[in-house]
Amino acid sequence: MATQDWQALARLTGGAPFEIERVRLTGEDVAIEGRFEVPPLATLPADDQVFVAAFVRCHGSIKQMEQFFGVSYPTIKNRLNRIGALLPFAEIDPPADAERPSPGALLARLERGEMSVNDVLRQLRPATHKEGDR
Repeated sequence: MATQDWQALARLTGGAPFEIERVRLTGEDVAIEGRFEVPPLATLPADDQVFVAAFVRCHGSIKQMEQFFGVSYPTIKNRLNRIGALLPFAEIDPPADAERPSPGALLARLERGEMSVNDVLRQLRPATHKEGDR
């Protein structure tokens, strides 16, 4: 079977949620089966994925994005805001450790079905460093 472009997958799913059930390691005779969630960026429409990649390649420079896409600053900002709203996993101001629930509390919520495993794992990850904390 021929390899298909990632944009073909984006067109086929049409923005509907999907899971990956089989992964083949390139260059190896190994395939892994199971239910895998796709990364949040992969759930974006193809044109938004290209936009995010361009933003990264421009090192986050809106001025370069304006030149690259030939649009105004407000247009770039509006699109970034729209895409950001589609990616709720990225917390701008994560809660301080004192505000974070304990692992025991998270596991209790998982057992009661109030949270998914991924939600618990996301809460257990250490808080990301702010820009000035390097």
